[in-house]
Amino acid sequence: MDDAFRQMVIDRLRRGEDLPREWARELFPPEKREYELVYYGKQREEDILADTMAVPLQPVSTFGKNGDDWHNMLIFGDNLQVLKRLLEMKEQGKLLNADGTPGVRLVYIDPPFATKQEFRGTQDQKAYQDKVAGAQFVEFLRKRLVLLRELLSDDGCIYVHLDYRKIHYAKVVLDEILGEQNLVNEITWQRTASHNDPGRYGCVHDTLLFFRKGSAYVWNGPKTAQSQEYIDAFFVYAESPDRKTWTKLKKGEHAPLGWERYRLGNLASPHPRPNLTYEYRGYKPPENGWKVSIDRMRELDKQGLLHFPSGKDGRIQTKQYLKDTVGNKAVSDVWVGISPLQAQSSEKQNYPTQKPEALLERIVYASSNPGDIVLDAFAGSGTTLAVAEKLGRRWIGIDCGKLAVYTIQKRMLNLKSEIGNKGKPLKPRPFTLYNAGLYDFSQLRQLPREDWRFFALQLFECKDKPDTIGGIQIDGTRKGAPVLVFNHHAQPGKRIDEDTVREIHDAVHKKIGSKFHIIAPRGAFDFQQDYLDIEGIRYYALRIPYSVINELHHRSFAALRQPNDEMDVNDIVDAWGFDFIQPPQLVYTTSVKKRKGQMISEACLKIKKFESRARIRGEDARGGFETFSTLMIDYDFNGEVFELDAVLYAHQLEADDWQAWLPAEMLGEKVMAVFLDIYGNEAREVIPRADFNLPKKTGTSAKPRKRARR
Repeated sequence: MDDAFRQMVIDRLRRGEDLPREWARELFPPEKREYELVYYGKQREEDILADTMAVPLQPVSTFGKNGDDWHNMLIFGDNLQVLKRLLEMKEQGKLLNADGTPGVRLVYIDPPFATKQEFRGTQDQKAYQDKVAGAQFVEFLRKRLVLLRELLSDDGCIYVHLDYRKIHYAKVVLDEILGEQNLVNEITWQRTASHNDPGRYGCVHDTLLFFRKGSAYVWNGPKTAQSQEYIDAFFVYAESPDRKTWTKLKKGEHAPLGWERYRLGNLASPHPRPNLTYEYRGYKPPENGWKVSIDRMRELDKQGLLHFPSGKDGRIQTKQYLKDTVGNKAVSDVWVGISPLQAQSSEKQNYPTQKPEALLERIVYASSNPGDIVLDAFAGSGTTLAVAEKLGRRWIGIDCGKLAVYTIQKRMLNLKSEIGNKGKPLKPRPFTLYNAGLYDFSQLRQLPREDWRFFALQLFECKDKPDTIGGIQIDGTRKGAPVLVFNHHAQPGKRIDEDTVREIHDAVHKKIGSKFHIIAPRGAFDFQQDYLDIEGIRYYALRIPYSVINELHHRSFAALRQPNDEMDVNDIVDAWGFDFIQPPQLVYTTSVKKRKGQMISEACLKIKKFESRARIRGEDARGGFETFSTLMIDYDFNGEVFELDAVLYAHQLEADDWQAWLPAEMLGEKVMAVFLDIYGNEAREVIPRADFNLPKKTGTSAKPRKRARR
């Protein structure tokens, strides 16, 4: 810092003015590096780790019976806050691989590319269009990478999947966070064979950056099959099943049925070997002698691994059979032969930007072992989780979209054993769906006292530190100030009024500082203020559910946002804080009728009224149809588990007078409709088939009966 800059800082402070944010890096310079990516809004790593809120995980549904040591996790919420909570679990010894190693062994993330490029998804709709670019996107990604580094086990690895527009920024950020020396590979995936991009070379690849955390890391070098071009060029000999006859194949010629293809290897020594200059079965030695001893030559002959030419003037050579080499070619850093999903693919989930299972199979196999934890913080359609399940890994998936969560839930309950979603049905190991940052308050109040107490402390970032002050039982501290979690279980109907706060004050005021916090259900407080001041001490009312008390936090909370158009499915979401589910209010009608211009009658669900409620940046907000996000349908609800069959976005419904048309022949005895607003709140309606004026369906439901425990 030079003298002129120092004087500017002093002058501003004397005038009582705030210092510009861009001066932060000059005042608090980061660790010196040879180079660094500098941009507006870049936080110090220490601040990211300290300031990120760790939100509690609220179990919603559990599928299957869990073991005592581990169960897989599907988490709905902002991944930054979830990663902070997982980091706490790691520090508490609750995030363990099967071998007892703490932390996540493998991270794969496929974040939104922030390209503003329009992709095409189902029914020729735009799949997504990222709205955040430049420095904002880089910092969005960097904050998550900082936490992911801390989450990794000491021998863990991370793969970051991006396209050409932002990969160079990510490389510099990863060099800063993990160290340039820990780059293992930059991988080019040729995702399509050709692409017509007028005026430039066709864009046919994505890039994956593969970093390790430290010098030791898991590596199971993957192999791949030889290409047909390579086979035709080198495996030009074929041998009969009895090994008595061989032939040399012409270019493009197939071996006779039952014959084995092989290539020749050299047995000649590159240097003079007088002691290995011998004849074998009438064949003269090479000029410098053989590579192997006479005993080794006899052993190879006994194994049928020697090729004898038709004339005695030829040279004996070794045989390398094609059957022993297919699948044993080491994979390079250019990946070809893994195609993107086709329209009729058996693994297709009708989710924008879905990646093929074959791509993730290579990554999960190479950089983890059975029983290791694999994490995907942008889980999307759940490809990483499905592959991890099939390969015997533990998994954690996080996504801020309800569409993603319901897509993954259905996918995991309908897995096939083979990559590509083929083969026999595969029953997944138990997994639990969690809410993080958006909670069901009705379930919270039913928690036992200790669980409620834990959740309440987590919700307001308090330390669990029981104590007694002035005869008052204290549950913890928040930034050093005492915290009392009101025991509404032991005192049902008890209210907290100003007299209650004064009683607490009389007991503790001489033994505490300037702040005291009381956490209780919102309905338990009899006063409206966020705090009461008594003799210089501020008593905060931390209400549950209550989105924000701005004075307690660094910034106002920002709600999760859900897409109302396919093009927004993969929008960047940077939520902050927590909220509670407030189901939208709606009115709808059902009928069966013919759509305009159609001959066949269909079931019709018409939304006549929609009203959402949320608390945005500390203010209550209400909205109508403009806050509608998506309608998700389970055509044949089995009474327990919602299985996503169809998705209709707000713009689609609005274009048809808010009518949803459902195929009558596919509807079971019950239809479940989930009406989602843009804040993640949902209203669930189970609609009997008869409400559509459809006759009772004969036969049984085609859907398997999946079970979930609440």
